[in-house]
Amino acid sequence: MRKIILLGLLTLSAGAFAQEQEKKEKDNGTVSGGFESNAQWYLNDTGLLDEFYNPVVHPEHPIRSNNYLFVNYKIKNWTFGIQGEAYAQEALLNYNPKYKDANVATYFAQFQNEKIDITAGYYYEQFGSGLLLRTWEDRALGINNALRGIRFIYKPTSYFTLKTLYGQQRTGFDVSEGKIYGTDAELALSDIFKFEKDELTIGLTYVGRDEETDVANPKFNDLTNAFAGRLNFTHNSFYFSTEFDYKSKDAVVQVRNQIDNNLIKPGNALLLNLGYSKKGFGIDGTFRRLENMSFYSERIAKGNQYNDLIMNYVPSLTKQHHYNLANIYVYQAQPNVILNDVNLVKAGEIGGQIDLFYNFKKGSSLGGKYGTKVALNYSEYHGLGGEFYIFAPQDYHTDFIGFGKKYFSDANIEISKKWNEKWQTGFSFIHQYYNKKYIEETYGEVNTNILGAETTYKFSESKSMRVQGEHLWADSDKKNWAALLAEFNFGTKYTVYVSDMYNYGNDDEKLRHHYYNIGNSYRYKSTRIALSYGRQRGGLVCVGGVCRYVPESTGVSLSLNTSF
Repeated sequence: MRKIILLGLLTLSAGAFAQEQEKKEKDNGTVSGGFESNAQWYLNDTGLLDEFYNPVVHPEHPIRSNNYLFVNYKIKNWTFGIQGEAYAQEALLNYNPKYKDANVATYFAQFQNEKIDITAGYYYEQFGSGLLLRTWEDRALGINNALRGIRFIYKPTSYFTLKTLYGQQRTGFDVSEGKIYGTDAELALSDIFKFEKDELTIGLTYVGRDEETDVANPKFNDLTNAFAGRLNFTHNSFYFSTEFDYKSKDAVVQVRNQIDNNLIKPGNALLLNLGYSKKGFGIDGTFRRLENMSFYSERIAKGNQYNDLIMNYVPSLTKQHHYNLANIYVYQAQPNVILNDVNLVKAGEIGGQIDLFYNFKKGSSLGGKYGTKVALNYSEYHGLGGEFYIFAPQDYHTDFIGFGKKYFSDANIEISKKWNEKWQTGFSFIHQYYNKKYIEETYGEVNTNILGAETTYKFSESKSMRVQGEHLWADSDKKNWAALLAEFNFGTKYTVYVSDMYNYGNDDEKLRHHYYNIGNSYRYKSTRIALSYGRQRGGLVCVGGVCRYVPESTGVSLSLNTSF
């Protein structure tokens, strides 16, 4: 009750501050913040069966919600912030069980001027691409891995930035046992040498994770050291960047909560990106190699399904599709080491993607009056090639540029066309290969072909209708799917939609389910409220290449988001 009262007082104080903000702004600083609530009432659904023919039933506490209130106060060079969270009666399904009850989640005090930025409390940071360190919050994924400690940023000149930090990572309403140290330096050589057309920066990173374990006579050090170097170069329309990361020898965790004291290996990553872009044309290529690059503030957290205590950012570098059926077989990055048996060994991944877009000019034969946009994308990832030994002593030796088992590929084309001032269309074709055995560590391979088409028609400047249709052909697993979405925008404030995904091709007739949804949303100034009813397909929900597993469910959802 004390925690709930505390959150209530925070809400009341935030509202009071907001009302007085304008007249006190000059003398007493400014207040800003927001509130977000995502609630669901889970229902029994006898028509929705799992693979064992059990109907979906609601959990013990069927009404659940995730609630976030944050308030920031800024005065001159100082900023103070606090975030409270409440999970009632429990968190939404498959969120980290450490999120429970109500409590103060994060807080910070920050001083900032032109040269110095000091933060004490909870903070978010990223070094380089994030392959060694990135802390961030994503409520849809249930991620908040902020560091609690102190961060110091020093920028004595326009061309040099130095960051140093210390902290322990947030886990639920507590922090990790492991301690994180880090420093990052970036130098803009183009500013030093007064390059007129080029930009050139270099960066160096150090991250240390210090954690004592219960392992008797460990063959590894408590402190794991990681280093990285990066370079970014831009010349007119051409750009190039690269980063190499190295993680010192550490115990490998192959099975959750089990530290392998007999398999001590280093890790490394190589990231390359280059491209060329100008008006109407662009091409971009990315290559990435990962070897044993899982990095957690506590070793035994490796492999947990909640992304809890994860220190680095290892997203899947593939096309982020907006079609629902294209996200059934979605790739997840594979940085881990697994030596289970001769038929399932891996130590990382190697692969990349290439993007190309071209806009046919207005007035041309293919462009027509308004032009035509075409985008091509291809991505492919493999396991690392090398030698793997699964019997005692377990070990592996990888080839630096060696392609092993194929994990995933995605070839796709998108064409979008505006026909007149009111009507525009889009078309996509996607071909995917998905190796369930190596990605999910289950069994099977799936080849899919997906067709997607959508059209938007504007009745006026503020009223429109969008219809989207999809079909997926699959040669195994759950076989064929069809999907349809209709969305109506009644002005800028109110939206209504209805959708359905139908697994009509499932070989088991009892599992040919409809995943229907109907919902609406209303926006007024900085407040948005949405209400929906329907079924949730079990599988992965992904944001920016990072995923969270959600179970099959049916229910009513309500969300509220406002800022002040």
